[in-house]
Amino acid sequence: MAALACTLAVSTACRNEEVKVDRSPLPTVATPPYLCDHIPLKAVELMTGVRNPLVRGHFDLTYPGDLDDGSCVIYQRDGERWKVLLINLTPDGSPEEIKEQLEDGALPLPEIIPGAIGSYFKASDSTSNDAYALLVRGKAALSIQLEIGVAGRDNAADVLALMKLIAPKLLTDASAPPATTTSPSPSPTKE
Repeated sequence: MAALACTLAVSTACRNEEVKVDRSPLPTVATPPYLCDHIPLKAVELMTGVRNPLVRGHFDLTYPGDLDDGSCVIYQRDGERWKVLLINLTPDGSPEEIKEQLEDGALPLPEIIPGAIGSYFKASDSTSNDAYALLVRGKAALSIQLEIGVAGRDNAADVLALMKLIAPKLLTDASAPPATTTSPSPSPTKE
């Protein structure tokens, strides 16, 4: 009887302990190991709380037509194996979509890449701590969809930080719109 009481006391104490949330900021420099060759594992683990996640996908940075594409999907390893993070690179970006998101209350992304426009937000009515970011440059669009974030972290800040880490590599110069600057006319020389 005493053993049963101790077991119940220990199991109750374990359930009452709070799980410590790692509120460390995401890294500011992308370092290996990488998921899908471009997504820093450390950043994914911090923002999703998933250690050693299941991963599917890849990015083709030599897509025909000078635009890149691909995706990386990260899943929980245990239980139902829910999708926790999706990163998409597509050749069908639209600045109008960003403008609509900003009008609907999304925050503007700071300049990450010259000529790019973006937004990010955290869903206000969500129980899964989801957050989203979208960056468009020319026709290329890079989106980050945090489907299940860590409770107690700033999930919107996490998608912003991840965008800063991966966009410079995934949105290449080929995605930029053609230059529209004109060269200056030669000025007459004085003799």
